[in-house]
Amino acid sequence: MSMVKQTIDVDVPVRNAYNQWTQFEEFPNFMEGVEDVTQLDDRHCHWQTKIAGVRREFDTEIVDQLADERISWRTIGGDVKQKGVVTFQGLDEGHTRVSLAMDVEPDGMAEKAADALGILDRRVKGDLKRFKGFIEDHGHETGAWRGRVQPSDSATGPLGGGTPTPSDAPVREAPGTMGAPGPTSTSSGAQEAWPMPPGDSDGRRPS
Repeated sequence: MSMVKQTIDVDVPVRNAYNQWTQFEEFPNFMEGVEDVTQLDDRHCHWQTKIAGVRREFDTEIVDQLADERISWRTIGGDVKQKGVVTFQGLDEGHTRVSLAMDVEPDGMAEKAADALGILDRRVKGDLKRFKGFIEDHGHETGAWRGRVQPSDSATGPLGGGTPTPSDAPVREAPGTMGAPGPTSTSSGAQEAWPMPPGDSDGRRPS
């Protein structure tokens, strides 16, 4: 696998930066090559990408998620093999350091060529820059999910299964400007995409 690491500072509080990153279905708006993300439940997403002219579909599982600190994931099926973690560090009340680290296994000639040329590293750097522009331009997150996912909750792979305790139960909240309450976001997916149509307002997938 190839390791990619990038860091960027964004001019919003850590809560707002983290909340925005939980809105996985919005990733196509700032991640190059990501065409669609569908959230299946609180831990699983289905991705469709087109990178170097090659289309790929795969599924990911969140294995560790702690509000305002980190989200880590891994692929569990499909055309891509990767794992990664994004972390959030509050620098002061209005600034956050976002760090992204990924292990990616290139598959096929196009991906291997892109990896050899450092294109993957530049693309991740560009994704973080676009995330910075998106959250700063809006001034607040478009949605939020404040639940806790622990490695023991994983239902697949070597981490085993587990049942969250009551203290780990998801806390659902509406987005707001700089952490203040605001209009709820909704979507046909688990975590909201913009623009926000009418529907469920719990920050996750409607039943």
